[in-house]
Amino acid sequence: MSEAPLPDVPRVDAHDKVRGAILFGADHRRPDMLHAALAVATIPKGRITSLDTRAAGAVPGVRLILTHENLGQVKSAGFVMAGGHAFQSLQPMLSPAIAYRGQPIAVVVADRLETAIEAAELIRATYALEPASVTLDAPGAETVDQSDASSIRSEIIAGNADNAFEEAPVKIDARFTSAPQHHNPIELLATLAEWKDAQLTVHESTQNADGVRHGLAAALGLTPDRVEVISPFVGGGFGQKYAMQMQTVLTAVAARRLGRAIKLVVPRAQIFHDSSFRPAIRHRVRLGADRSGHMVAAIHEVDAQTSRHDLFPAHYAAVSSRLYGIKNFRGRERFVRTDVQTPGYMRAPFEHAACFALECCVDELAYHLGRDPVALRLANDTAIDPITRLPLSSRHVAECLRRGAERFGWSKRTMVPQSMRAHDGSYIGWGVAIGTYPCLIIPAIARLEVTVDGGVFVVIGGHEMGQGIRTALAGAVGRKLGVPAANVVAVIGDTRAAPQHMTAASWGTASALPAAIEAADAMLKALAALPPGGPPGRTPAQILKAAGRASLEVEVRKKGPGQEDAIYGQLAAGQLSFAGPVYPDFVTFSYSAHFVEVRVEPTTRRVRIPRVVSVADCGRVMSPRTAASQVRSGVVWGIGAALREASEVDPRYGGFLNADLAEYLVPVNADIDSIEVEFIDKPDLKFNSAGVKGLGEVCMVGVAPAISNAVYHATGRRQRNLPIRIEQLL
Repeated sequence: MSEAPLPDVPRVDAHDKVRGAILFGADHRRPDMLHAALAVATIPKGRITSLDTRAAGAVPGVRLILTHENLGQVKSAGFVMAGGHAFQSLQPMLSPAIAYRGQPIAVVVADRLETAIEAAELIRATYALEPASVTLDAPGAETVDQSDASSIRSEIIAGNADNAFEEAPVKIDARFTSAPQHHNPIELLATLAEWKDAQLTVHESTQNADGVRHGLAAALGLTPDRVEVISPFVGGGFGQKYAMQMQTVLTAVAARRLGRAIKLVVPRAQIFHDSSFRPAIRHRVRLGADRSGHMVAAIHEVDAQTSRHDLFPAHYAAVSSRLYGIKNFRGRERFVRTDVQTPGYMRAPFEHAACFALECCVDELAYHLGRDPVALRLANDTAIDPITRLPLSSRHVAECLRRGAERFGWSKRTMVPQSMRAHDGSYIGWGVAIGTYPCLIIPAIARLEVTVDGGVFVVIGGHEMGQGIRTALAGAVGRKLGVPAANVVAVIGDTRAAPQHMTAASWGTASALPAAIEAADAMLKALAALPPGGPPGRTPAQILKAAGRASLEVEVRKKGPGQEDAIYGQLAAGQLSFAGPVYPDFVTFSYSAHFVEVRVEPTTRRVRIPRVVSVADCGRVMSPRTAASQVRSGVVWGIGAALREASEVDPRYGGFLNADLAEYLVPVNADIDSIEVEFIDKPDLKFNSAGVKGLGEVCMVGVAPAISNAVYHATGRRQRNLPIRIEQLL
């Protein structure tokens, strides 16, 4: 049985958000602030042979123009996934080389934003062109095995998948593609940089404040103590803001040169070309089973796009290998080097695409065998990690499927494609898929202070990206100390307060909450030790008043299972410090099950989704309101990924053609109908003392294959490419 749900605490920052009191990175201003704008390359690859800035410099109000010729002593901060701090190792404007279309070639600083934009558009460059390859199949694109080009294993192997597949009486062999996609958060990339007494302070919407801090120090030759990065509210992130961006260093250099505060807000069209994105991906999945439906073998081969200058790791098979108890598995991953900026993390970066490929094959297997798709999944459940053979700390996939099926009314489904029709003649399709996401954990240092006037302050690493980490922290600490959540102030996203490791929605809360709860326990012990004692039930403020104390502070350090104390030094250095999902004694994943109904109009083949039922196994649900919001947002993301989103590439000239919200299609209110959410809500106390697993990304994983499987049920046509377009259904 699930435990009783925790109280539904309202968002502690909701009132400030709806009245516009919260400042995101682009909202900060200073009285004497200057504005900056970028000029960017208009070729796919080559070198600048000349750069004419005279017309730009003649515009009244222009204060500074920076190019590769006068940028000064600046170094690359390094790629974050190779021990550095930036989203890519290529720092623009260090040389005349152009690696991709849209790469910044100049920064213009002026009194007014309009002036900076006007002047940037007047900069003229001439280039020596070089051949460029921007798609997976383009001439010149270089395919390399992941293990040959990096220290990352390219293969995940259990048993003998090739032999088992060949001997399997039932085989599925399918190929899939997914288009590149961009995050498109409403809050744009922006930096406000200011220097005072050789101290640099940066306000920026980032998911990795300490990464930005150490990246700036490395790029500018500073010691980290001379850099402060403040990002209490990120706004939308979705992985885009997981490392230092290309404009940050350029803004800091300009601010130092002029001795003034400078703000640079990157326009959305430039963000498409100068920040990370979900890469183009190809999959081949081979799935073998016996005639009873027991899956005996799976082979998952992936080609994933990366840049010429960095190798963005590919971890697709690490997910697909663990959806079911398949004892014979082989996964192989390769890089395809192309002339683009370095791809990066976008919500469920590997899991979304990997589960789309495998779960579509599982549905096809069910039809080949004449088995109900839910029953087939239940028959292949496991309590053991099939790769390491370690026990799973918790796995409630079967309960997710059973609860979802009952709530959705799955028993009323007829198996035959095109057998269900609506009153208006539309074809009805019902589809199901499961998803999984690895549970990672990072070290956390939590400081908790209570004051005699009733204040409660929890200082910890974390970033508020809308997922509700502040509310979860306030609710958990408030419950422990017996104070209202509204009285608890969470100080996060500020390098002046505590180390700020990169936050992803699926590990931020799961890492911060256990440390904060242990800090609250430590505070209760410290309060109990204060004289003169008294009756139970007193508030911290009452205890402090009786003891004659103005305040009391405790600190707790919490690391992941199997991590050594040296990890705190890595954390302090701004390096990635996460552990998991394989721990010394167990393996931990979160899980989801999605049931989707589609309606396909018989003539135009327009696809609508009137309802979705999603059930999540994310451990203990600490903040029910924000958790349900996360799942609904994940489902919306899955609908967009399945039916709308694609960054259209220009194979001739490089770059992305639909670089705005008018042409990059995302779901709108009219596309979304009923989304029902349920949680298993069983704590995973092996994983951490709070029993919390991740939720922010697993809620998206599995939505796209559930939609694709529903489209097959409605039309009889298998969809192997994302997004699913109307022309594929005609």
